[in-house]
Amino acid sequence: MRIGLLTGGGDCPGLNAAIRAVVKCAENAGDEVVGFHHGWRGVAEGEGATLTTADTKGLLQTGGTILRTALYHPDAHEGGTEAVLATFERECLDAFVVIGGDGTLGAALKLAGLGVPLVGVAKTIDNDVSGTQRCIGFDTAVATAAEAIDRVQTTGESHDRLMVVEVMGRTSGWLAVCAGIAAGADALCLPEEPVDLDQLAKAIGRRHEAGSTSSVVVVAEGALRDQPKEGSAGTRISNGLAERTGFETRLTVLGHIQRGGPPIASDRLLASNCGIAAMHAVHSGAFNTLVSASDTTTELVPLNVVALGPRPVPPALLTVARELTVH
Repeated sequence: MRIGLLTGGGDCPGLNAAIRAVVKCAENAGDEVVGFHHGWRGVAEGEGATLTTADTKGLLQTGGTILRTALYHPDAHEGGTEAVLATFERECLDAFVVIGGDGTLGAALKLAGLGVPLVGVAKTIDNDVSGTQRCIGFDTAVATAAEAIDRVQTTGESHDRLMVVEVMGRTSGWLAVCAGIAAGADALCLPEEPVDLDQLAKAIGRRHEAGSTSSVVVVAEGALRDQPKEGSAGTRISNGLAERTGFETRLTVLGHIQRGGPPIASDRLLASNCGIAAMHAVHSGAFNTLVSASDTTTELVPLNVVALGPRPVPPALLTVARELTVH
């Protein structure tokens, strides 16, 4: 078989491990893998080249993606979909393995509807792709964010400051919740729940009246999406709490630090499992599916599950967060 492979959307740790697994499994079966640079844009522009195990040597531990990536949806560009279909035919491909988040996989779903055989693998540090419990890159991002919150916490305690940390998560608060719980944050602001700054300021005030000299508030970037105003969620919450509490307040925006660096062991394992599962799906002809991961196991679910939209933090985890933070 001749299989196209791409990584699309934002980069994250573990992509190279997944690429490595796909190529190794393909070569073991006598297949050929064509890697396309810059996601769907590279497919549309015919930017592909054969990948071998020699090309993937040493990739398991590295961050980013050797295939590069781009935010490109074929249907959003004139002639984009037609160009992708033409490349599929010209390259004599039998299938695609598509590694991406909801946008990249949403584009894959539309192409599947046009007859393109493909298998999807979910990756995003937001961990919010429907149909799977674990997305490549999330574990490493949580570890990175938790370490940063730990560091912010110590400087906050040294200066008696209120520290606000903004993490990624436009539509769901997975990263904020998990990193915040792991680092012992004192309050969380999430897209899943309305943010009442007056109430939060009073809760932080009571905490300080009880003897605490500093607090850490972790904010998902989409926390105030129901309150459209200028400025980031972190800036607005930081300024709002400073005005209401009178405490010296500092904002730290982690930004792309959360995406970078080598994957931790659990992401290497997850990415490897998902890459192998995707290739097994290709070999069995189980197309238009998504590799759904849970702990160390995988299964295939219909790709159209991605049309359900972002997967929110479940109520059970929100309950844990409420028990451990002020609100």
